[in-house]
Amino acid sequence: MPDTDIRAQVDKILSRYNGKKEELVPILNDTQEHFGYLPVDAIDRIAGFLHISNSNVFGVATFYALFKYAPTGKNVIKVCRGTACHVRGAPRILEEVQKKLGIKPGETTVDLEYSLEAIACFGSCALAPVMVVNDTVYGRMTPTRVGEILDDRK
Repeated sequence: MPDTDIRAQVDKILSRYNGKKEELVPILNDTQEHFGYLPVDAIDRIAGFLHISNSNVFGVATFYALFKYAPTGKNVIKVCRGTACHVRGAPRILEEVQKKLGIKPGETTVDLEYSLEAIACFGSCALAPVMVVNDTVYGRMTPTRVGEILDDRK
């Protein structure tokens, strides 16, 4: 049974568009910005609005790594795994975050407080190893600092 609340919210997003197929990516972006991910009911609604199949919507959405298909945490933690960060200890940083939160990259805590992502490179090599929490960049990370930063957010 479709979630009528999600459908109503998606309809509000869609009301800003003309129903043209080339509007798909902006619609997906607005939908994810609103919900924090792309609910299945939203994808169904978008497909109907644009007169395309669900598989076409999923095909486009899965092409772009930025789209999520499950709720993400209120706080998104990203750990850089680029070469400079790797050499300077990123694996230990990632391991410490996993230990503290009990999740692996790509997962979200059950309370939806944290999501963890391992990123190829932030381009902040001079600050390696780097961890980003939401929009805050933490450079020259150590496993001890991971605990301090996460404890400060609670």
